[in-house]
Amino acid sequence: MSSRILLLAEFFFLFFLLPVSFLWPYPLWIKGVLTLLGFVFVLWQLYRHHGFQWSWNCPQRNRLLRTLGFRLAGIIMATVLFVAITAPDHFFYVVLHRPVLFVGIIFVYTLFSVLPQNLIYRTFFFERYGHWFRSKPLKICCNALVFSLAHIFFRNWWVMGITFLGGLLFAHTYITYRSTAWVSVEHTLYGNWLFAVGMGGMLGFPGMEG
Repeated sequence: MSSRILLLAEFFFLFFLLPVSFLWPYPLWIKGVLTLLGFVFVLWQLYRHHGFQWSWNCPQRNRLLRTLGFRLAGIIMATVLFVAITAPDHFFYVVLHRPVLFVGIIFVYTLFSVLPQNLIYRTFFFERYGHWFRSKPLKICCNALVFSLAHIFFRNWWVMGITFLGGLLFAHTYITYRSTAWVSVEHTLYGNWLFAVGMGGMLGFPGMEG
C-alpha cells in the first residue's frame, strides 16, 4: 500500500471517522481511549517527522499583536451585544456568581482543550497535510471544517458554527506566523471570553447558565 493511501486513511480516521463516531452511544471509556491514542499518535508523528515553532519570538510580532487586538475587540463588541439582547440573564453570569468555577474553567479549558487542539488541528494538520492544498483559502477552509467537525459530539449548531469561524481565524494565524504558542494564546483569549460574557451555557457547558 502506497504511503499516500496510508496518509489519506490516517486523515480520514483522525479527522472524520473518529469525531463522527462520538455521535454513537458506545461506552465513554472507549471514546476516551481512542481520543488518547489519537493524540499520542499525533505527538509521536510531530516528534519524528514534523517540527513546530513554539517560540514567542515571532518575526512579525507587532503585526500579530495588532491583529489579535483588533479581532478580540470585534469579538468582544459582537458578543456583548448578542448576549445582552438575546440572553441578558446569562450576561457575565459565571464571572459574577460562580467565580471559582470560572477560574477552574480557564485552567482546564486552556490546558486540556486549547493546547491539544492546536497541536492536532493547527501544527499537525498543516505540517502533515498542508502540501495537499494548492491555495491558502482552501487550506484554511478545510482546516476550519474539520475543526468544527471535532465538536460534533455537542450536537449543537451554535458550537459547530462558532468553532468553524474560530477555526478560520486560528488557521490563518498559524499559516501566517507558524507559531503554536501564539495561536494557542489567541484560542485561549477567544474561548475564555465566550465563557466570561455568558455564552458557555448556550454552547452546552454545564453549570454556566444564568
